[in-house]
Amino acid sequence: MALSWRFSVLADRHRALGSKLEDWSGMGTAWTYDKDMSEEHIAVRTKAGIMDVSGLKKVHLVGPHAIAVLDSITTRDLTKIYPGRSVYATMLNDRGHFTDDCIVYRTGPNSWMLVHGSGSGHEELVKQAAGRNCAVLFDDDLHDLSLQGPIAVDYLAKYVPGIRDLKYFHHMQTTLFGAPVMISRTGYTGERGYEIFVRGQDAVMVWDRIVEEGKEMGIIPCCFSVLDMLRVESYLLFYPYDNSQMYPFADQPPGDSLWELGLDFTVSPGKTGFRGAEEHARLKGKERFKIFGMLIDADGPADLGDEVFADGKKVGVITCPSYSSLTKKSMAIARLDVDKAVHGTKLEVRGMTVKASATAHTLPFDDPEKKKRTAVG
Repeated sequence: MALSWRFSVLADRHRALGSKLEDWSGMGTAWTYDKDMSEEHIAVRTKAGIMDVSGLKKVHLVGPHAIAVLDSITTRDLTKIYPGRSVYATMLNDRGHFTDDCIVYRTGPNSWMLVHGSGSGHEELVKQAAGRNCAVLFDDDLHDLSLQGPIAVDYLAKYVPGIRDLKYFHHMQTTLFGAPVMISRTGYTGERGYEIFVRGQDAVMVWDRIVEEGKEMGIIPCCFSVLDMLRVESYLLFYPYDNSQMYPFADQPPGDSLWELGLDFTVSPGKTGFRGAEEHARLKGKERFKIFGMLIDADGPADLGDEVFADGKKVGVITCPSYSSLTKKSMAIARLDVDKAVHGTKLEVRGMTVKASATAHTLPFDDPEKKKRTAVG
């Protein structure tokens, strides 16, 4: 915790549940609680869980030049984003390599909020905004409580008129338990879920009310690490854990192309001029690896960094494993050689705790048509 400089007002709630508040992105975060994490995984998939994801960085941009700043550093065509809508975007460096991902919210005609993780998004915003008519405000008072799971909408519908009509990647300014909040239909689980952006002075009250009242519906507090179990199933990457910052090439600086990560869909058709655009286009067809899924013949999860082999040759590395007690499947996200990132390819995992055969599998494992997260009504 020596590097932590950001603080969640919910720290005492997390400690009471057994967390030691490990650092993530400068904030003490509840990586684990004193209970079986598979219980939390099941809750999110079948009922709902509430998580404190306030370690995500929230940055407001206000002014007539805000859209130009965002347009220059993200891959999306932001002219199509109207107030009340958001979009998932990526950011690149001059080499065309991924440096961060984010959700960009349009909160008004000339006002936006960018939410990102532990990459360089904030720094990029500040650099691009210099000398322009655009104010940049890093907002660590705003907490982010993520209520995820199939009954999340049923709980919120008791208090928030119109919540059932809120579409995927849309948000609304409203109140919850009398407190002003922004509720966004987004999340990091692959389920139908909502992020509740709330002031620090109200966050404890909102958390306590949801935990207490949601108990009878099966809603439980969930730690940050359960997101790893959920994101593997749902093909949601986590910087820098799935990237070459963690698994570098011996003769190259860190950095991956969107083509390698499977994130090329984040570039709006026809958009040019954003940072790294030319290099991004040049890198198409020059992939050194592919992010891909694996099903492992094991009764538990593999480990981060376990090596993947085929025909006696190393062909990849596991970046995030998971085991579902619901489906009884051991699975993983992996960085595989391009010719091995083909559905059905036979592989082998060699690690300290797991040595097993495996099969390359397309992502996502869960809900490939994304029907849950986009459900209507």
